[in-house]
Amino acid sequence: MPNLIAKSALAGHAPVTLAGTTLDEAHVGPITSIAVFPGALDEVNARLGSFPAPNEVKGNLIWTGPEQAFLMGQAPDLAGLAATTDQTGGWAALRLTGPKAADTLMRLYPLDLRAAHFPPGTCARSPLGHMQSILIREADSFLILVFRSMARTAWHEIEAALQALNARAAAGL
Repeated sequence: MPNLIAKSALAGHAPVTLAGTTLDEAHVGPITSIAVFPGALDEVNARLGSFPAPNEVKGNLIWTGPEQAFLMGQAPDLAGLAATTDQTGGWAALRLTGPKAADTLMRLYPLDLRAAHFPPGTCARSPLGHMQSILIREADSFLILVFRSMARTAWHEIEAALQALNARAAAGL
């Protein structure tokens, strides 16, 4: 019987650094989707802490829809309170860090990602080109979650945008 070796969706991609900005694969651990059952939000809040408001990150909870969130890390037992689904194998995570991170992503997202408009602790479900994604603003970086099947395409799109910004800077534009 063959031995299967688990690989990340971006196995083989080394970090890319251009213009002081680095694109790298992020390892975020378990991801659990939580969809609160009607009338159970208070009890879920008692177990998890305050559920995030729209486009908000609270601790390890990332808003993904009305009374829905992704929990990064081990999920507590929410039987009878919420539908929980392990999403770990279905998503890939990329991190973009550096001074050109927001400018790079604004070439791909229909959002104003400058810190004044998209501060740390903010998230959005938004298309990255033709792919659905969850974009999270961290203290000094952006975490991008995409479907595992789109990870290499997302990498390519972000890297191309970063190369374009780097070329403009090198040309003095």
